[in-house]
Amino acid sequence: MKARVLAADSMGVRSFAVVVEACGYKIGVDLGASIAPRRYGLPPHEVELERLEQSLDLIRREIQDSHVVTVTHYHYDHYVRGEPDLYRGKTLLVKHPREDINPSQRGRAARFLKSLEGRGVRVEYADGRVFRFDGGLTIEFSEPVWHGEPGTKVGRVLMVRILCEGESVIYTSDVQGPADPEAVEILAEWSTPRPRVVFLGGPPTYFAGFKVPVEAVEAGLRGMAEVIRRVRPATLVYDHHLLRDLKYQERIESHYSLAAGLGVRMVTAAEYMGRPVEQLEARRKELWGRTS
Repeated sequence: MKARVLAADSMGVRSFAVVVEACGYKIGVDLGASIAPRRYGLPPHEVELERLEQSLDLIRREIQDSHVVTVTHYHYDHYVRGEPDLYRGKTLLVKHPREDINPSQRGRAARFLKSLEGRGVRVEYADGRVFRFDGGLTIEFSEPVWHGEPGTKVGRVLMVRILCEGESVIYTSDVQGPADPEAVEILAEWSTPRPRVVFLGGPPTYFAGFKVPVEAVEAGLRGMAEVIRRVRPATLVYDHHLLRDLKYQERIESHYSLAAGLGVRMVTAAEYMGRPVEQLEARRKELWGRTS
């Protein structure tokens, strides 16, 4: 069982695109990427735009090579819009487009799924379902959990567990910690067999007290500690929203200590892939040569 990260915030774009190879299948998990239209009042730098195109080129190839593709929710950094032929002939396991979904994502889901019609795409609504494939592959989806704190207007997402030959990989999507206690409980239930890797979307600490309540970010940090304590994956890959904060390491200093004591390897997506951390969005002022 192998898992690779194609693109992530620690790798220069807004994304948490993962490919898992298991039981003779290639599963593309939330293969998409985007960049922030504004950060610090500045537009994307040329370096960011180049990285986005590089990431999307890789993602396009991997979608076409995948047997199964998941879409845990309909934010644009989790699927590729406007290019429906990429998904021709694929099995697509997606968040339900009309249930437990906020208005913005409902509209995006309708447009995306409509664009796939006539292209031989097998679309299955995945909320709370288990899919079994020949050869021993199982792909299990959680019931919808909150994209951050309970009740957030951003809506809900699915989490994914992939199992093969007694091993598992877990992808939490945009749980932001998790800040939702229900998400923590589901992950705890998924702790057996011990996951080889958990891909964890961290809390948006850069938004604390601005666009996200401080209490929600603190709940996400507590949830992250609970995942380390109760799930104890061999490797915890934390990334996405958390890596938009230049001080991310300070925010999770206690988590590193906790993980080390429990034998959990804790790394960013870039580090997991053997690459340097490149927080291009968080460094946008620097890229533009701004000092304030």
